[in-house]
Amino acid sequence: MIRGIHHVGLNTADIDRLVAFYRDVMGFEVISSGDWSKSELIDGVVGLKDSAARHAMLRAGNCYLEIFQYSSPEARDATPLRPCDRGYTHFCLDVTDIDEEHERLTRAGMRFFRKPGDFGELRAVYGKDPDGNVVEIQEVLDPQAASAPSHLRALG
Repeated sequence: MIRGIHHVGLNTADIDRLVAFYRDVMGFEVISSGDWSKSELIDGVVGLKDSAARHAMLRAGNCYLEIFQYSSPEARDATPLRPCDRGYTHFCLDVTDIDEEHERLTRAGMRFFRKPGDFGELRAVYGKDPDGNVVEIQEVLDPQAASAPSHLRALG
């Protein structure tokens, strides 16, 4: 039985910078960190040979982020995905005052696509973190909508 999503994983070229952003700007708490190298168990789990990395697990409420910086194998730089590309597209953070958070995060260097949009039951906007990962922030205006499948149903 699947209980839900536990965490989102991000890979970065600078773990200290990205952890600092999510800790200091976004308010996540670092709950664990460490590193590994030459682990047959981890190599088997992640499907890589001779892997080595630093990692950190962060938490805000029930949202967890696992951030990695691999030193082996060498990571490839890839253009960050756009919301319409296949694969990971974004993760969403729930906020209590989207206008205040939009301004605060913009001042902290996050780049948003526009100002928050109003979907009736909630307001939302997508932006990019310092690595270019797409992050959505949303404010639920109607408590009954908190369990709604998606704000996209407001469009249909």
